[in-house]
Amino acid sequence: MTLFYCPDIAKMHILSEEESQHAVKVLRLQAGEEIIVVDGTGGFYNARITNPHHKRCEFEITGTIAEYGKKKYRLHIAIAPTKNMDRLEWFVEKTTEIGIDEITPVICRFSERKQVKGDRLEKIIVSAAKQSVKAYFPKLNSQCNFSEFIEKYAASQKLIAHCYEGEKPLLKNAAKVNEEIIILIGPEGDFSREEVELATLNGYVAISLGESRLRTETAGVAACHTVALINQ
Repeated sequence: MTLFYCPDIAKMHILSEEESQHAVKVLRLQAGEEIIVVDGTGGFYNARITNPHHKRCEFEITGTIAEYGKKKYRLHIAIAPTKNMDRLEWFVEKTTEIGIDEITPVICRFSERKQVKGDRLEKIIVSAAKQSVKAYFPKLNSQCNFSEFIEKYAASQKLIAHCYEGEKPLLKNAAKVNEEIIILIGPEGDFSREEVELATLNGYVAISLGESRLRTETAGVAACHTVALINQ
């Protein structure tokens, strides 16, 4: 069964023009055919097409599941944007598929990319969430610098992954089950020592993602998957 996104489903039972095009022009769905509609905030709806118009496809709801796929934990990854935007887009796509709740691009001292436009990333989130049958879509925050992030966002567990030497537990051993977690992932040149110190002073605990030195986007996906696995 095909899945569609309708964030305003509480107000209207009409797909957006883009979703309508996909339903009617691409999939050639007809009146009476069944679809699944999600609202991005946990609503999962069985529906039936009533008016297959290519610009405003109308549907009726035949069944509702609230809080579909709700997790007992919450994961927020703050990640330094990669120089190659394709790599950041890959991170957003894969972590959405795995299951992430919030993403914040963080500009660090050694960041090679200083500007992130969210429009394309939002589209990638929608596509990846639909593909992986998610009713909850991750929130994409506006970019901010490192110190702003430290001051603005809080969680019951705050972790930072960096490559400096020292005793650091593996994420799989440090992350707590059923908790609200923030994980900081640095740029290609790592966090500066001053950034690590600032995070530590604000309650962040340093963790390791393993012996291999990972690319920024790989580290983000590995962190997301590790947290998902320990919460199974």
